[in-house]
Amino acid sequence: MRLQTITCLVLCTLAACQPAAMPQTAILPAQQSTAAVTPRACEERVNDTLAKLEACIARDSLWRHLSKFQQIADENPGSQGHPNRDTGTPGYAASVAYVANLMRAAGYRVSIQRYVYRHSSVIGTPVFRAAGRGYELYRDWYVARLTGGGTVDAVGEPPHASLTGCSRGDFAGFVRGGVALLERGNCDFDTQVANARSAGAAAAILYDDTDEREAHEARLIEPPGIPVIGVVAHSLGTALLRQYRIRAAATIHLDIRTQTKSDLDYNVIADSPYGNPRQIVVLDAHLDAIYGAGMLDNASGSTTILEIALALAKTAARNRLRYIWFGGEELGLLGSRYYTAHLPPAQLHRIVFDVDADVTATPNFDILIGDPQFATKVKRFPKNVVPESKVGNDYFADFFRQGGVIARPARFGNNGTDSFSFSLAGVPNSGLLTQQDCCKHDWEVDLWGGVRGNYEGKVPGFNGGCVDYPHRWCDNLDNNDAFILELTSKAVAYVTFELANHHFPW
Repeated sequence: MRLQTITCLVLCTLAACQPAAMPQTAILPAQQSTAAVTPRACEERVNDTLAKLEACIARDSLWRHLSKFQQIADENPGSQGHPNRDTGTPGYAASVAYVANLMRAAGYRVSIQRYVYRHSSVIGTPVFRAAGRGYELYRDWYVARLTGGGTVDAVGEPPHASLTGCSRGDFAGFVRGGVALLERGNCDFDTQVANARSAGAAAAILYDDTDEREAHEARLIEPPGIPVIGVVAHSLGTALLRQYRIRAAATIHLDIRTQTKSDLDYNVIADSPYGNPRQIVVLDAHLDAIYGAGMLDNASGSTTILEIALALAKTAARNRLRYIWFGGEELGLLGSRYYTAHLPPAQLHRIVFDVDADVTATPNFDILIGDPQFATKVKRFPKNVVPESKVGNDYFADFFRQGGVIARPARFGNNGTDSFSFSLAGVPNSGLLTQQDCCKHDWEVDLWGGVRGNYEGKVPGFNGGCVDYPHRWCDNLDNNDAFILELTSKAVAYVTFELANHHFPW
């Protein structure tokens, strides 16, 4: 059973969408020949065909689970009184319990993997001044996640060969002790900052490469060891660059105080009792939020794999299915990095494929496949990863092609996702996401409809959305689209079913 191709339906779910802007085809994840079936019946029966499985990935049931995560967040407000499911909070612990209890009741072998992690938090009020002018935190600039602390008074200076600093050679002639001015590039933020630090930078300022986006937080995966701010707006970054070029030598003042402490975090791991335990297909999603309820990022992806797991609970397959809800993704892929690093090599080798679901219900959506060959860290992956990932990428492409919708590879880079940890460990992988933050461009509107600007949050708008901004607290249930959640969940279910029965030669 496959998706039907129809005209002007999916994309019209966007409130801002105009019929005249519709592409010629759109998609409906419904099967006319399959009778409706209740969630309980789905969980109790053997769904050993694609038709049966896809009939069980239903919008109402998905929305009930998503709503439960919102309820958990509402019942566990954070220190500022807003719904919260961040790592290290009661809301995250309650999310772990909810998923684990459902999986145990469905017959899965469930384990809770505990690990200690160290994290840095900013204390007090950080200060950023340049040329004697002070800039306002959360309006003009952000402290990068995992930033180092310290007080710096130095001249801002760009790398000399390329403004991005994506290569160490870009910093030839860089004056040690300066503040590196780094424009967003094709490499990840960690690479830019690491190169700047190696060149002797005392701090780094990341600025955007376009005027479309407002200032927003840079997500670092590795602690940089120096103060890092950004991403500041393109206009501010280029103003600092002009000062350097006219030899104004404007001094930049940064004062960022940080505190490091240890906490306990959790991964939820659920193994099917069926299939070859030496050939394991992993489905993963991160369960943690950042800055609140985290409903789009990533209760949506967590709901996607939860619904699939419940639908396949009684279904045997060639390969063993393992579902993992990771913690700490928003703090730097902590859960997935711990999991892959602490598996004995023999057990890691048993994982033949990983499928990642990270953001699957974006209102102003794209349809993106997480192909590792388009990751900025691809040179660090073992050589098998890119060619062996093709099987999962092809299954995703087949699903959408048969539905008459365009899918494109996701260019994972500065934001990252848990599939990176599997790539670095040599496990082939794929995944699906529907975008977040800002900004959707004209070519994306031509492919998927919708409007330019934010993918989520205020649509239309260019303020960056809800997901990655502190103090907005708006990544709630209404930041998700039920139709897109159903579509993407059916896509992940299709790929899961195919991989569960695929013959892997490795």
